Amino acid sequence: MVTANGLLRIFWPSDSPRSKAGGTILGWRNSDLDIFVVSILQDVEPRRVENALRVGTLVRGSPHPLGQLLQLCGRSTIQVLGSLNLDPPEDQSDPSWVSAYTNGTSLFPLFRGPGDRTLAVQVVIFDRPSPARMQYLSLLPMSLALGDKILNYDSTLSELGREEDAGTESVRKRQLIDKIGLHTVVKHSRTQKELFLPTILNQINCSSEMAQLLAKNAPLLRTREKRSLSVGERVVESATTLWDYFFDIAWRFLTTWCYPLLTWSFVVGLVGHRIIAEIILRVLEWRLHPDSLALKDVLATAQQVDIRLQQFCYWPIQYVTLRKRKDEWESITDRHPEYIRFYNSLWLVANDVIIGIAIGSYIIDHAEWVALQINIILSEWTVDGLRDMIVWLTDAPAGFKLNNELAAFLGRLFVWVIDYWKECVGSLRPYLPHVIYFIGFSSFAGATMPISLFSDLLSVLTVHIYCFYTASARIFHWQLTIIVSLFHLFRGKKHNVLRNRIDSCDYDLDQLLLGTILFTLLSFLLPTIIAFYLTFTSARMSIVFLKAILDTLLACLNHFPLFALMLRVKDSRRLPGGICFELQDTPPAMLRSVHPQGFPPCSYVLLKSVPLSLRAMFDQYFQLGYRLRKHYFSPSVVYCLSTGQFVPPLRRKSLYSLQYSMLPARRASIKELWRRLTETSSTAVRDPITVPNGTLSHRRQPRKI
Repeated sequence: MVTANGLLRIFWPSDSPRSKAGGTILGWRNSDLDIFVVSILQDVEPRRVENALRVGTLVRGSPHPLGQLLQLCGRSTIQVLGSLNLDPPEDQSDPSWVSAYTNGTSLFPLFRGPGDRTLAVQVVIFDRPSPARMQYLSLLPMSLALGDKILNYDSTLSELGREEDAGTESVRKRQLIDKIGLHTVVKHSRTQKELFLPTILNQINCSSEMAQLLAKNAPLLRTREKRSLSVGERVVESATTLWDYFFDIAWRFLTTWCYPLLTWSFVVGLVGHRIIAEIILRVLEWRLHPDSLALKDVLATAQQVDIRLQQFCYWPIQYVTLRKRKDEWESITDRHPEYIRFYNSLWLVANDVIIGIAIGSYIIDHAEWVALQINIILSEWTVDGLRDMIVWLTDAPAGFKLNNELAAFLGRLFVWVIDYWKECVGSLRPYLPHVIYFIGFSSFAGATMPISLFSDLLSVLTVHIYCFYTASARIFHWQLTIIVSLFHLFRGKKHNVLRNRIDSCDYDLDQLLLGTILFTLLSFLLPTIIAFYLTFTSARMSIVFLKAILDTLLACLNHFPLFALMLRVKDSRRLPGGICFELQDTPPAMLRSVHPQGFPPCSYVLLKSVPLSLRAMFDQYFQLGYRLRKHYFSPSVVYCLSTGQFVPPLRRKSLYSLQYSMLPARRASIKELWRRLTETSSTAVRDPITVPNGTLSHRRQPRKI
């Protein structure tokens, strides 16, 4: 019951008729103060519409079970809410009857009740989303990643935060945040209207198809003149019927014999390829023991092959899932994000192959020149350039006086390793053009293959730099640790290992003298070690930076939201990021001039869909940047580099989780794939629609001529 001096909220579609013709308002009454308008049937009396709804005339020819749509909208049936440009019936006893009036030009109608002039009205005007174009409204932003991947992101970030926030400052900040959380403002409970808002959005999403169904059956309520067919119309009907007979025979032959044979052949071939893909995936994921690294965790090429095979295994499941949309109402929006993920993946692979063909054609045509340039670059920068740098360090680099004996020893050691490495690489140099040809032919599988192969090739050809960095870092760390220990000895202190603190200690004179000599000796040798350590650390960091650029290119080619960006430009309503309400400043003086009788105060609010923001579309890239910054630009990394400790690389699970965000955490098995491909939607029996006066069948209506 609508109470006086209350607020009546009416959801009104913006495409409703604006003419002065009379009509009947149909929709759902969510509560006494909440009305949702679905459709307006013009030139039809409300009493006739009520009878048609009672016997199910207006819901005939439903393409799908109407119960699905009504259950999604949270209602059991549609009902008559009021009239448009008509006075209420004299025998109308419903106190919630709504009378709307339009003047033919304004978008904003006026409303009033039959016996209540003091009731305030709030009209929420909305644009119907088009289900055929996959438009819909949503309170939450659309997620381009799978649900299980969002949970994995959160767990990965929390693990990464626990690893990096081990310092006392971070612990203090967390304790302070916990204390602030105890003093938050008390949150008020949500009202019933706020709790019912998701259901109202479902009603808005379903209103278009429901209105089309009602409009299709509306002519059945009007009076129709019957007449017999003329002779010419009977001849045309007979000829058309004969042509339809032959067409039906040909179509039945194709659908009964040809199409099943082609379908089964395709399914068998697809399952055969799936078995081969499963074998390769098992090889790439094999681990010697649970804590060891798999092949895909070591090589970028294996990682790229794993991503492509995972996509190949998931595409049939996605296609079968999207095909089920034809068996349901288009207003059901559960599969819309899956549609975007599926076609975004296809577009990325197609673009990857197109770019790869262009790159591969160039590499194959200029394989000798490419091999020569790679040989020159690697020789000048990783062999000859590094050798010249080491020789320069052995003879007062930049005027700094180093220890000649230690610098000469380290220089000869590293130069000997470089010369040996140069001989090994030189023996493989004749095979470099063949490797380039192989990389060029692999480009026809996509541009990501040559990038990943070049990344692995860079890792193999610079393994000596990694060894130099590891050796120099260990020497520097050991020497620095010994110097710190001797410095404590020089001060008459020592490090208490059990309590992890510095305690006083009484040393003998011989111990102090020996410690002082060793401390002085190692202190003077430290600049020489630092010079070699900084050289190899800089070379190693340059290689890590170059590999990071290649990994970024792989991430863009494998995961860039290209299809989503195109939808954002073409039709932003297919990418909902929320809703907003805009209060319209529209004085109804013009409408009141048409209807001089008093109307209750009325406000107009425009409900609009907020498109998905670019920040949300690239949210996973921001997460990846956060992980890289948290790992490589944290104080702990600076401390490790300053003390010569080994900087642990970022786990590939955290680094490459961006590229797996559109793939399920567990791929479907071969048995499940066979079951999903062989099941037919034709065996599914549609549930009948229950109406107050009987049951409606779902048999296809014969085509009218």
